[in-house]
Amino acid sequence: MKKWIVILLAVAIIGGGAFVYSTRSANAEPLEIGATAPDFTTSGALAGEEFQFSLSEKLKDGPVVLYFFPKVFTEGCTIEANMFAEATAEFNAAGATVIGMSGDDIEGLKKFSVSECRNKFAVARADDQIINGYQVRMAPGLAMTNRTSYVIDRQGKIVFVHSATKPHGHVAGTLEIVKALAKAD
Repeated sequence: MKKWIVILLAVAIIGGGAFVYSTRSANAEPLEIGATAPDFTTSGALAGEEFQFSLSEKLKDGPVVLYFFPKVFTEGCTIEANMFAEATAEFNAAGATVIGMSGDDIEGLKKFSVSECRNKFAVARADDQIINGYQVRMAPGLAMTNRTSYVIDRQGKIVFVHSATKPHGHVAGTLEIVKALAKAD
């Protein structure tokens, strides 16, 4: 079955289509495949060092995996960050950049980028404008995101969405898509 999904995915991407797997959160509907990803600039952290992250600038280098997670140092978010860290070399080999997004403050993100992201990929601050733009608010009134992963192609279009409360599936799904995009280029 997995082989057929990969074949259908490759055909969809090469043919200009897109593929989505989504187990959507009851609290928010993520952006749709084909939508233009909202551009933003925000504070980020990589290996404990703060920097400014610009989506439009990073897309010049290739596709971006933008994954939203609820809270640093919680069990599910730690598991997910560790899985993304383990797969960072594969994402890089496919020409993609991974960046985790959370409503946490920059000091917490700096620590998380070292310990849980293992200095392999960046995490950045999702403010209200970003949370609303990507439709990932955990619940009304909370500055927390749900767990949603997007793959954004070089043209700034969303080509994959995975929204699920469990951390498993986010890395595998986004990695398959970026590998298929690399083959299509």
